[in-house]
Amino acid sequence: MPSYPPSRIRNVALVGHNGSGKTTLAEALLVCAGVLGRRGRVEDGSTVCDFEPEEAKRQMSVKLALAPFTVGDVKVNIIDTPGFADFFSEVRAALSVADLAVVVVSAVEGIEAQSEAVWDLAAELGLARMVFVNKLDRERASFDRTLDQLRERFGAGIAPLELPVGEEQAFRGVADLLTDEAIVYEGAERHRQPIPAELADIEHQVREQLVEGIVVGDDALMERYLDGDMPTPEELEATLATGMSDGLVFPVVCGSAITGVGVDRLASLIAEIGPSPGRRAPYRVVAGGNEQAVSCDPAGPPLAVVFKTLSDPYVGRISLLRAVSGILRPDVVLTNPRTHGEVRLHLLHQLRGKEADPLPEVQAGDLFAVPKLTDVATGDTLAPKGTPVTVLGVAEPELATLAVAIRPKSKGDEDKLMTGLHRLQEEDPSLVVERIDETHQTVLRGLGDTHLAVVCDRLQRKFGVEVETEEVRVPYRETITRSAAAEGKYKKQTGGHGQFGVATIRVEPRSRGEGFEFVDAVVGGAIPKQFIPAVEKGVVEAMSAGGPHGFPVVDLAVTCLDGKHHPVDSSEMSFKMAGSLALREALSQAGTVVLEPISRLEVTVPATTQGDVLGDLNARRGRVQGTDAASPNHQVITALVPTAEIQRYAVDLRALTGGRGRFRAEHDHYDVLPAHLVDKVAGSVPAPTG
Repeated sequence: MPSYPPSRIRNVALVGHNGSGKTTLAEALLVCAGVLGRRGRVEDGSTVCDFEPEEAKRQMSVKLALAPFTVGDVKVNIIDTPGFADFFSEVRAALSVADLAVVVVSAVEGIEAQSEAVWDLAAELGLARMVFVNKLDRERASFDRTLDQLRERFGAGIAPLELPVGEEQAFRGVADLLTDEAIVYEGAERHRQPIPAELADIEHQVREQLVEGIVVGDDALMERYLDGDMPTPEELEATLATGMSDGLVFPVVCGSAITGVGVDRLASLIAEIGPSPGRRAPYRVVAGGNEQAVSCDPAGPPLAVVFKTLSDPYVGRISLLRAVSGILRPDVVLTNPRTHGEVRLHLLHQLRGKEADPLPEVQAGDLFAVPKLTDVATGDTLAPKGTPVTVLGVAEPELATLAVAIRPKSKGDEDKLMTGLHRLQEEDPSLVVERIDETHQTVLRGLGDTHLAVVCDRLQRKFGVEVETEEVRVPYRETITRSAAAEGKYKKQTGGHGQFGVATIRVEPRSRGEGFEFVDAVVGGAIPKQFIPAVEKGVVEAMSAGGPHGFPVVDLAVTCLDGKHHPVDSSEMSFKMAGSLALREALSQAGTVVLEPISRLEVTVPATTQGDVLGDLNARRGRVQGTDAASPNHQVITALVPTAEIQRYAVDLRALTGGRGRFRAEHDHYDVLPAHLVDKVAGSVPAPTG
C-alpha cells in the first residue's frame, strides 16, 4: 500500500440522521471503487463499517469506522458515523479530523434533527460541506421537496449539481448540470446521453442558476461569462472547489446507495472538488504555553493526534490517528505530552472496518491506525521528542446528560466491572463513571438510553460482567433551622470494666454550605481532654448516618457543653457513643428540614419550541433565570431546577423538541425541599451494604 501526499488525500465524514443510509452509502462507495465484490446489508450485519455485535443487534451504527478506497490516484478516507443522537461524540471525533462533511439526507424523510445538528457542528469547525440526497428510488421520495428544505434550513449556498432522472421506482439516473448531460444506469452499466426531454426546461433553468452562482466566485470567469463565453466543466469545477473549501458553496448531488445510481459520481466529485488536507484550516496547537498553527506539511516535524480508541478482542487496543504534519514510519519514537512518556509506533496500519493492512509510511493529512499503544488515550498528541506540543480541538467528548446506577449481578464481579468501565471509557470519553458515597451507588453517565444500553451490552460481551441497573438516587440532605440542647448517656455493665460516658451538647444551624463546626466548651474536666475528640467523632458519625428523615446532616455547629466520666469505666468508645446519642436527641428536639440539590440548567432549543420547554421547566418546579438568543432560530434558557426533576431530562427534552434541543446541567446549590414532598422522599437512601 503506497503512501499518499496531502494533495492526493480526501478525508470525508459521512454524517446525517439515523436511517439516512450512511453505512449503506459507504458500502456502495467501496463496491464502486472495486474494494468489495458485493455490497453488505445493514439488516444482515454484513457491512464493512458496522461490524460490532451491538450494531448488528440494533441495525445501526454506534461508533465511527474507517473505509478507505481510491479514485484514480486519490485516496479517499471515508469515516462512517452514527446518526443517532446518543452517539454524537463519535460524529464530533470524526469531524475533528475530516476535511469534508458529506451530509446524507433521505429524500423520503427530508431534513431531520441530526441533519441539522451535524451541519451546525461542521459549520462551527469551519468544514467544507456537500449533501448527498439518498433513497431517491423509494416510494414518496422527492428531490424537489428535499432541496427546498435544504435551502430553507441551510441558506443560499446550497447548489444542486445534479437533478434526478425518473422518480421513485423509475429513478434511473442523474442529470449532470456541470457537463449538461444525463448519466443513465442500466444494471452495472452507465451511459452518458442528452438530457431527457421531460427534464430539459427545468435542467436548463437550474444549470443557468448554478453557473451564475459559481462564476461569481472568480472575477475573470465572471467577466468571460458576461461576454457570452461559457466556462468549461473543468473551470466550473475548479471555481466550485474553491467556493466549497471557503464554506461559501454547498454542492448537492443525488442518488441511491441501494441501487448504486449516482454513487460513482459522488466518488468522482469527492476526488475532483473535495478539499485536500492542505486546504483545511491549520490545526491549532499549544507549544510552550503559546498557541500557534501547524500546517499540513510532509516536510514538517512528525506530529499526530489520536481521535479514536478501539478495543479489539484479539489485537487489544487500537488507536486511530491523523498525521498532522511530517512523515511517520514504523518504529518512530514520539512523546506523549500528557504523560511525558515515550511512545514507539511499532506498526502503522490502514484500517477498513475491522480489517488492517500494513503501511510503509504515512504522510501529513492521512488517517491511520496503530495497535497496542499503552498510556495513549483519545485526544492525545504524539510529538517529536523535545517538542511537547498539544493539538487542540480533536475528539472532544460531548457532555454526559443521562445517568443510570449499575451494579454487577454477581457480587464477586465488582473489580471486573470497574476494569471494564475503565476500558470502555478509553474507547468512549463521553462516558463518565462516578461512585456516589452518599447514595452508595456506582453511577454511569452517557448521552442517552441507547448509549447506556450499548455500554451494558459491551460490559457483558467484552468483560464477562452482567450488570443490573436502577434509578440514580438523589443525594438529599438534612439540616436544622433552630438550636437545641441534649444529653447523651452511654452506660453498659457486663462484668469487669464497664462503659460509661455522658456528653451534653448544643446544636445550632449554620448558613447553607458552611459545613460542620465542633466547639469544645467543657470546663472543669467534666470530660477529660483525651475523650473530647471521641465525642466529636461520635457526632460526625451520627450526622453521616442520617437525621430523622434518613439523610446525612449538614451545616451544623455543635458545642460540647458538659459531661460526666468515670475514672475506670470511661473510654473513647463510651464517649463516642455518648456524642452520637446526644446528637440524635438534639436533632429530634430541633427538628430537621430536608435539603434537595438544585441544578443550574442551560437549555438550547429552537425558537418554535421555546414555549413548550418553558412550560415544562415550570412543571418541574424550575425557576427560569433568563432567556437569550443563541442564533436567529435558537434560544438559550437558563433555569434553576431541582435535580430530582431532571433525572431523565435528556430523553424528555428530545421528545419536546423533536431531537433538536440540547442542554447542560451542573450542581448549583442545596435548597429546602417543600414540606409536602418530604414524606415521598424520606428514607429513599438505603443503609450502606459494606
